[in-house]
Amino acid sequence: MAIKVLIVDDAVFMRNMIREVFTPDRFEVVAEAANGQEAIDRYKQHKPDLVTMDIVMPMMSGIDATRAIVEHDANAKIIMCSALGQEALVMEALDAGASDFIVKPFQPDDVLKVVNKVLSR
Repeated sequence: MAIKVLIVDDAVFMRNMIREVFTPDRFEVVAEAANGQEAIDRYKQHKPDLVTMDIVMPMMSGIDATRAIVEHDANAKIIMCSALGQEALVMEALDAGASDFIVKPFQPDDVLKVVNKVLSR
C-alpha cells in the first residue's frame, strides 16, 4: 500500500518539485495545500501518512498549522521545509510537533533520506 502524502507550500513550483521526489510506486500524493489553514483542512480530510510543510506561508504559518495538526493527531508525521537561515523557525517547528526538517534548496535524495528516517520511527 502506498504511503499517503500531503504537500504544503505556498509556491506551486515548490509543490511540483516535492511531488517529483515521491515515486508513484511507493508514495501517493493525496492532496496539496497553499497555506496553513488549507493544510489543516486537507489533513483532516485525507488523513495522510506524511506531510511536507513549508514554514513561511500567507494566512497561517506552517508552525501554527503543525501545532493544530498535532493537536488533532498526536501521531502526525510532519517534515518542515525551511530556507537556509531559518534555524530559529525550525526549532520552533520541532517544538510545535514537527518530526524533522529539510533545508531548501534540497536534492531529492536528501528529502527521501529524511522521509525514510521519519517513517521508520
